[in-house]
Amino acid sequence: MTAKTNEFDLIVYGATGYTGRLVAEYLAQQLAKGSDDPVDGWPWRWAMAGRSLEKLAEVRDLIGAPADTPLIVADASDPASLDAMCARTKVVVTTVGPYQLYGNELVAACVRAGIGYADLCGEPAWMRQMIDAHHGAAKQSGAHITFSCGFDSIPFDLGVFVLQQECIRRFGAPAPRIKGRVRAMNGKFSGGTAASLKATMAAAAKDRSVIATLASPFGLTPGFEGAEQPAGNKPEYDEQLGSWATSFIMAPINTKNVHRSNFLLGHMYGADFVYDEMLLTGPGEGGEQMAKFVASTPMIGTENDPKPGEGPTKEERDSGFYDVLFVASYPDGRTLRLSVKGDKDPGYGSTSKMIAETGIALATCTAPGGVWTPGALLGMKLVERLEANAGLSFTVEE
Repeated sequence: MTAKTNEFDLIVYGATGYTGRLVAEYLAQQLAKGSDDPVDGWPWRWAMAGRSLEKLAEVRDLIGAPADTPLIVADASDPASLDAMCARTKVVVTTVGPYQLYGNELVAACVRAGIGYADLCGEPAWMRQMIDAHHGAAKQSGAHITFSCGFDSIPFDLGVFVLQQECIRRFGAPAPRIKGRVRAMNGKFSGGTAASLKATMAAAAKDRSVIATLASPFGLTPGFEGAEQPAGNKPEYDEQLGSWATSFIMAPINTKNVHRSNFLLGHMYGADFVYDEMLLTGPGEGGEQMAKFVASTPMIGTENDPKPGEGPTKEERDSGFYDVLFVASYPDGRTLRLSVKGDKDPGYGSTSKMIAETGIALATCTAPGGVWTPGALLGMKLVERLEANAGLSFTVEE
């Protein structure tokens, strides 16, 4: 095994792709602001990695990174190159998906090296395979394998985490029921997300066990099956919020990650915790019509999907945003609300900042190793980073 040097705090693997370039650009801009990190107070060292040294150099110059930014050649089809890369760093941030096609060897290399790993995975069947294959070994090596570090599922995972912390502080106990409701969102899903969905459907066609994982809210909690959960897949009128609600395309992955966080935290939210996510479409007849339209119209998986490597312009990313409401409820009628808002489009602009900040937070993480969620592993430390640097806000609504 290659000897570790911890030459870098983090390496962006896939820096020549569309989203990887955004991650690298964000890191270069953050370092250009000053030598010390605004949250942890320490300077960090990073590098860019990908298959082509020439393309890496082009991206480095394009994003305005310093000319001496280290460039590393690594390829998902060459395990030795991945081992060599992992030996040089504390954390690998990867945007190379679909992960079920290109992630197996990198996860294994990070586990062997005992380092941090952050991705943008929204592929629950593959995630479950990685949990089953590597959780024990990661605990032994000290590796922190952390999936879903973008719009799926950080705003939702951390939104529930922060709201439950406030519920415990105010009421002395976690809320047994939380609703996640997307109030507003402007932005497109990434080409990588579309490619991941297609890869998942292809895998499900070959292996029926994939379908079982996709269907269960507890698909990422091996050995644990909690309370019955709302389906959230049909239009309904939410009396509490005075709005129609309908299915939300990211709910199948986000809900699984929220339940895994609860599982990893020793059921901090309760063993019978109930959580679902839906998209709010407004009151009245207009809200009802919109809810029915969304429920019956494919939002992804069509010929109009962006291709991997494609994405919106800077102006489109900058004009994007999202606003997610979380409502905690108790049997006696007590409620508490929290909003999570992002200042860029969810699929690219905000996602690239979230995974970068997760990578930086992982570099100083001292928790036990394992296959984690961002919420369970990093908790309030990541919340602080996102609020200080990445344009997210977590606000209790009185």
